[in-house]
Amino acid sequence: MLSLAFKEAYLELVPQFERATGNKVSTSWVGSVQMMSRLKGGEAVDLVILSAASLDELIKAGIIAERQDIAKAGVAAAVKAGAPKPDISSGEALKRAVLAAKSVVYSTGPSGIYLIELFQRWGIADQIKSKVKQSQGEPAGAVVARGEAELGFQQMSELLPVPGIDIIGPLSPDVQKITTFSAGVHRKAQAADAARALVKFFKAPAAAPVIREKGMEPA
Repeated sequence: MLSLAFKEAYLELVPQFERATGNKVSTSWVGSVQMMSRLKGGEAVDLVILSAASLDELIKAGIIAERQDIAKAGVAAAVKAGAPKPDISSGEALKRAVLAAKSVVYSTGPSGIYLIELFQRWGIADQIKSKVKQSQGEPAGAVVARGEAELGFQQMSELLPVPGIDIIGPLSPDVQKITTFSAGVHRKAQAADAARALVKFFKAPAAAPVIREKGMEPA
């Protein structure tokens, strides 16, 4: 069970793992919030991949046995394909872009949680409340592509594969938030050894170029 941030690299690497080992991987794509709820509610899987902070929470709850960091991703911004790209070269420029945008969308995952905090820190949360929304069950980029939001934010790895948008770029270093995505074997795993082998495959040097190509950095 994993969040969408690692999806593109995962889709390329898992078939390689299956061919190399003979194991067959069954996958559930679940948003971070729903994943935490389902796992805390007693659902068991062999392997979980999500943000390191969330995985640590599951370890403290006695649900996950261990944590292995596999990739890191920063937050990026996007507009509908062909639309003007606002200046986001600094925190102040990004703030102006958010204030100027007619509508803003972000995800329910780590990037969305960070943006809520950022808007509050800037003191603009109440001012923009009526034009901001969280995407539910789909990438924020998809909302932008349909023209339902002028400015969208999500992990770079989740924006890259979305058709119909232009990525402005990553957030500037002064306001960037790098999230580590980690893998953890469930304490009730039925195939713990195979799960650990998959994690080892993700962390191998041969996987690094794929992870980078998909908008992340190996952890």
